[in-house]
Amino acid sequence: MAQKRKESAIIYRQSELATGIYDMWLETDLALQARPGQFLGIYSHNGAMLLPRPISICEVDAVHARIRIVYRIAGKGTEEFAAYQAGEKLDILGVLGNGFPVEEAIGKRILLMGGGIGIPPMLELAKALQHEKLQIILGYRDQELFLSEELSSFGQVVIATEDGSAGTTGNVMDAIKEHALQADIIFACGPMPMLRAIKQYSEQSKIKAYISLEERMACGVGACLGCVCRTTKPDAHSHVHNARICTDGPVFEAGEVDI
Repeated sequence: MAQKRKESAIIYRQSELATGIYDMWLETDLALQARPGQFLGIYSHNGAMLLPRPISICEVDAVHARIRIVYRIAGKGTEEFAAYQAGEKLDILGVLGNGFPVEEAIGKRILLMGGGIGIPPMLELAKALQHEKLQIILGYRDQELFLSEELSSFGQVVIATEDGSAGTTGNVMDAIKEHALQADIIFACGPMPMLRAIKQYSEQSKIKAYISLEERMACGVGACLGCVCRTTKPDAHSHVHNARICTDGPVFEAGEVDI
């Protein structure tokens, strides 16, 4: 496993992708080791905010040494990031976390499921699996269908919106039922209610599912224990039913976590 490190990246470009959602490309050598499902810690220029903000990797361009992140303004840190311009420097920590086990999906029917700001990690995952049988289900609040067109290049995209403005009215599980979608393995990222529903569905359908847990993190390297989740089996070393999302995850097999 590559060594995590802090380095100074240069913003290649940034734009607003949807209301309150920003699309940033960073020039960084960390692109050479980034994998689908991993994340970066992004540091604020404000010295009062010491800890980095965890943001999932959306896309990787290893040829040009660039990483793309897509994030929603959720507080002072991300609000600050949204004001940055191309050419500015940004301190980042990476590459963090364990990603999706792409190799387990080879030759299988795959469901990629993203909800809200859990959609961006699906793009690099879709690129990694583009020669496989991909079905992509995306859940949005409304008709601002960010990244859906890009994802449609890699497989069949099914849309669900909470307000019924596009696709299936409801959530990603409603879309599965409406379109009678079948799969051998599920990869998902999104809000906790969505992941709980996917876990239940995978258990009932006897389909293996890997879910990326969204959680507020502090250190990002497993030292502070601020992002612990309960597990169904005890840890081999500590003998407690806990795992650190930032280092043991963020991707877990659904049956391994108690959510």
